[in-house]
Amino acid sequence: MTTLLETRYRTVLRLLPAYYRREREEEMVETYLWDVDREVQDQSRPTFGEVASIAALAVRCRLGAPGAPRRYALLGSAVRLFALSALLLQAASAVVSPVLQLTWAFTRGASGRRMFLTEFTGRSTTETVVAVLAWTLPLLWPVAYFALVHDRRRLARCAALGAALPALWPLIRAIGSQAGDAAPPGLPWYETSAVLLAWLPALALCAGYHRDAPGARLPGGSPGLVFLAGCVVTGGSLVLLPGVADLVWAPATAFVVGAAGWLVWRARGKDRTSPGAGLALAALGLLLLAVRVASLYPWLHVPGAAALLGGGLGQTAAVALLTLALAVAGGLDLARR
Repeated sequence: MTTLLETRYRTVLRLLPAYYRREREEEMVETYLWDVDREVQDQSRPTFGEVASIAALAVRCRLGAPGAPRRYALLGSAVRLFALSALLLQAASAVVSPVLQLTWAFTRGASGRRMFLTEFTGRSTTETVVAVLAWTLPLLWPVAYFALVHDRRRLARCAALGAALPALWPLIRAIGSQAGDAAPPGLPWYETSAVLLAWLPALALCAGYHRDAPGARLPGGSPGLVFLAGCVVTGGSLVLLPGVADLVWAPATAFVVGAAGWLVWRARGKDRTSPGAGLALAALGLLLLAVRVASLYPWLHVPGAAALLGGGLGQTAAVALLTLALAVAGGLDLARR
């Protein structure tokens, strides 16, 4: 006779994919019930640790654990490449932005230095701490990137989650300010999309690079050279076109250049070992497209913003076209495998 505890375990085990349950469900249920007296099984429940362990196993099985069916292996590869590509994008921006900011401040004399320091002084203690963390924590993105490519996965996870934290503060502040207004609050679209741009790669890193996953590997080039190229493109886009640059300009430009380069490299038949690369880059393109559109919307009715709007709209069109091309290329690659 099936006890209530066994039924509860089987319900939790439904988190696992069907192929894994077919092979291991009976063994797992027997293991969980082994040292539980039958008399108390109708009053017992799976522990939180057991449920968390099963949920983590379900994620690993669906993201390319050994022995997983082909569709799960491809999904895992795409998630890992998405995380790695987004991490590279964030890392380049995290290095270039403070370097350019410090260069500008310390080449403008005392007035430039004072303007830079006002970001951290003359505020409440909470605002000062938040400002310092918002400036320093993003520097963990390159730490996460290089830790990942050198297979230091625990360090990469911790660094990515720490680097993503500052993205939450503008969203919390926007929601808090709206809560104090008499007008009905609306969703702060830019702040929400910026949180997704920071947190989805960090969560994809934590989920995709599990203990059974293969090491991180870029589709082409050494990690250091690719990172350096990303920094050059990101910084160059800000230096050469400062009149159209907003918070999204540099990473979106790096994506456009990188995605176009990958499409050319794929067309020459060079990328034969990265299943899901096209779909991973397409997912990153969709995420950047959402942030790009959300950042442009507030400028639509601002006088004198024609240059910024023109550059942003052109970049939006480029990101959208490349995302579509990447999705098509990714679908064709999967169909041939």
